[in-house]
Order: sequence, then C-alpha cells, then structure tokens
Amino acid sequence: MSTHLQNSTGHPQAEQEHRRDTGSGVLRAGIFGISDGLVSNLALVMGVAGGIDHPDAIIVAGVAGLLAGSCSMAAGEYVSMATQRESMERQIELERSHIEQFPEEEERHLAELLEESGLDPVIAGDVARTIHERGTDAADFHALFELGIVPGQMGSPWAASAISFFAFALGAAIPLIPWLVSARALPMSLLLSALALLVVGGGATRVTNRSPVIGALRQLCIGVAAAGVTYGMGVWVGGFF
Repeated sequence: MSTHLQNSTGHPQAEQEHRRDTGSGVLRAGIFGISDGLVSNLALVMGVAGGIDHPDAIIVAGVAGLLAGSCSMAAGEYVSMATQRESMERQIELERSHIEQFPEEEERHLAELLEESGLDPVIAGDVARTIHERGTDAADFHALFELGIVPGQMGSPWAASAISFFAFALGAAIPLIPWLVSARALPMSLLLSALALLVVGGGATRVTNRSPVIGALRQLCIGVAAAGVTYGMGVWVGGFF
C-alpha cells in the first residue's frame, strides 16, 4: 500500500472539506458578486454625493450603477463560464478520440494514473481493464484522473450569470436604500454599507478559509478607502460647478 494511503489519518474530514471547497462555486460567485456591487456602488454614490447636493441625482446615479454593474457582471460571468465549459468539453472529446484510436495505450495510462493515486499496481490494472472492457465511458475517468475534470459538474453558464446579476444587485442596493427614504442619508448610507462590508468580508473567508476578523476588517478598509477617494474627487470636481 502506498505512503499516500498509509498517511491518510483524518482523511474523512479532509475529504469533506475538499468536497465543500470544490462545490463552493455558487458561494464564491454570490459572495464576491455582493462584494463587487457593494464597493462599486458605494464608491459611485459617495462620489456623486460629494459633488452634487441633490438626492434625486444620487438616486439616479445609484440605480444606473446598480443596473449597469449587474448586467456587466452577468455577461462577464456567462462568457467566462461558457468558455471554460467548452474548453473542458473539448478536452473530454480529445480523450474520447484518443481512446478510440489507441485503446491499449490509454488503458495502460489510466492504470498508471490509478497507481499514482495509491492503488496497488495489480488492482489498478484490473480496474483500468474493467473500465475499458465493460463499455463504460472511459473518457470520463480519464478526464477525472488525468485532467481533474468532473464531466457532470462543469457548471451552468446561465446559472452563474443569474447568480452574479442578483448578487451584484443586492450588494449595490445597500448604499442606495437610505437615499430612497431620506434626503440626508449620507451618514446612514455609510453606516449601513460599513456593516455590510464587515459581514461580506467575514463571509468571504468561508471560501478562502482565512480568519473572519481579518477578512471583515480588510473588506471594510477597502470599501471605506474607495468611498473616501471618490467622495473627495466628487467634492473637488463639484467645486468647479
């Protein structure tokens, strides 16, 4: 038995964590979509508020930023996911073509991959032979062990696009909401956004596995810095009009 298998103490817990990580694509898209929407629209709203003392203009700018950013995020995520999926499908098709042209070589290759994963050489050879002889789609196994691709879990471009759209819109709405209920909403907008930045920053550590406190404070600093810069620029530019 290989050293890899012998030193597998705590493997069930590690495997559970790994599965959670590999299935965190939706969580990642949601958290970072909210973060992008929150920071970008907070900066936009603060910039406009610094240059124009007119609540209606701030609301119009905030809504425009929310819609434009959400559409941009959705389009970008769709193109990215679709391109990645097409690339993976192409690699699987190439594996399938290689298996049809060079079945014996590909069977030996799969046995070697299984052996490298910790299987006994004899067992690895038997498994590879069974996969190829029983008519199982061997290309899926080659894709998994050779390319790290799970054919049934490549993600949906449409789902990723929708998640990005609504996540960005949710984040972008946070600094805008106070302006819908009060003409003097700058302090409340900043306070609500700061609390949201802390929550989002802490939540992001579920993906990165870092300290929630550090993640929350880092996100707060980034958001406040962006808002401060745009507010200052808004005040400066507004002074010319």
